[in-house]
Amino acid sequence: MKFAREGHPFMWTAGVLALAITGAAMLRHSTPLECVAGLCILLAVWVAYFFRDPERHGERGAALAIAPADGKIVQVMEVDEPAFMHGRALKISIFMNVFNVHVNRYPVSGKVAYTHYNPGKFLNAAVDKASLENEMSSVGIESGPHRVLVRQIAGLVARRIVTYSRPGDPVEQGQRFGLIRFGSRVDIYLPPASTPRVRVGEHTVAGTTVIAELP
Repeated sequence: MKFAREGHPFMWTAGVLALAITGAAMLRHSTPLECVAGLCILLAVWVAYFFRDPERHGERGAALAIAPADGKIVQVMEVDEPAFMHGRALKISIFMNVFNVHVNRYPVSGKVAYTHYNPGKFLNAAVDKASLENEMSSVGIESGPHRVLVRQIAGLVARRIVTYSRPGDPVEQGQRFGLIRFGSRVDIYLPPASTPRVRVGEHTVAGTTVIAELP
């Protein structure tokens, strides 16, 4: 199993803590310490599980948009997006809970033409207001004749957005571009004439699920 490199410090810390407390519990034959050790082992396993980074394969193509995140579709609607799309766009929002893979992937191939980080609040990422007020990082991609914007949004317990993208970078559909730690949301903005292939309530797999057909 592959793990995201950003998770290595957390995994080492949780693992060392679990080993130390387990060792102390064995030496002292302490039932309370054994209970704490069991909880620490479960925590270490969960931390490793959270930062898993599996390989993903699926349908690809210049006329398709692939899910940038694992999670649940919470919104599919047409909106105004002035920062990069400069007008109307089809917005698809994916909410990631703490059990989803949190590595994010490019929905299309092309070139990074825009990046922007905005500090903000840490509201529940599932609510629409999070798209306006929460900490977020945006990546705009020029893909042939189309523009596509992906926006990572911090959530209630998320406190760190990681984005690898830099303006001018060539990108491939399904390629990793970042992650958000501990629960969050990803919004993707597509050309307004795009045809969605997902509905609210459905679940996506990053790099695999086709979420829309581009015009």
